[in-house]
Amino acid sequence: MGAGHSHGPTPDQVGHVPDMRKKLTIAFSLTFTVVIAQAIGSWVTGSLALLTDTAHALTDSTGLMVALIAATLMLKPATSRRTWGFRRIEVIAALAQATLLIVVGTYAAIEGIRRLFNPPEVASNELLVFGIVGLAANITGLIILSSSRGANFNMRAAFLEVLNDALGSLGVIIAAIVISTTGFQRADAIAGLFIALLIVPRAVTIMRETTSVLMEFTPKDLDLDEVRAHILALEHVRDVHDVHASTVGTGLPTITAHVVVDHECFTDGHAPDILHDIRECVAHHFPVSVSHSTFQVETEGAHHDEPAGTVHP
Repeated sequence: MGAGHSHGPTPDQVGHVPDMRKKLTIAFSLTFTVVIAQAIGSWVTGSLALLTDTAHALTDSTGLMVALIAATLMLKPATSRRTWGFRRIEVIAALAQATLLIVVGTYAAIEGIRRLFNPPEVASNELLVFGIVGLAANITGLIILSSSRGANFNMRAAFLEVLNDALGSLGVIIAAIVISTTGFQRADAIAGLFIALLIVPRAVTIMRETTSVLMEFTPKDLDLDEVRAHILALEHVRDVHDVHASTVGTGLPTITAHVVVDHECFTDGHAPDILHDIRECVAHHFPVSVSHSTFQVETEGAHHDEPAGTVHP
């Protein structure tokens, strides 16, 4: 019986992730400034759209703080007790941010519907000023985060939060202009509902993707049946079982499997060549490049000697 693994990330390499702390710190500072300004503005104007956007900005600033903490923890090196370091903290942080966004979106939707039937008076000129302040700060944050939004789940969630907040500020500005020019007070409630519509779908998408990672589902675009078929097509391979694939964090998909080969492979020295062929196959033949893989090569007899109850997907 033999086993082998690819030379993917070493414990030291696991900690070598992009340092996003500076960008996140600036984005957090800008967003928290928006929170303070819009909180004052919502009290002055009585606007639901601005109040909703304030709550959204508060959620965003909280999410960015969580993202900043996660980005800091992700830089900690791996240890013998934490073999992947804190790489998965980015997933947990993104899930927390998505949950907060859904709470805010739900509140905005409920309050928006209520105000459609009973619209209060809104100070449109002041509303416009605070909306412009929020939009300017959010656009600055977007520029800072845009180049790193694809780095990992954490940065993607942070970017989407600021993007949603920018669109929310835009909705506030439009509502202010409509109220000022037409007197249509329900524009404020409609803007609040618009912000909710922006928040919830994106939050649900992030929640679905991060939950998939935490549940250790097979990485997207990686077909394990196809992986098994490719390995079975290799010379001397008789069976493939216990195939599992998951994602530790962004850029770290993993796969493990037991591969049954001819008994002669262990006597004629062919087993190492089979391991090499399997690793090359998995690393290069699929849309998801699996950089960390572990394969156990065994004979048919070893396969049958496994404990009863072992699952063989």
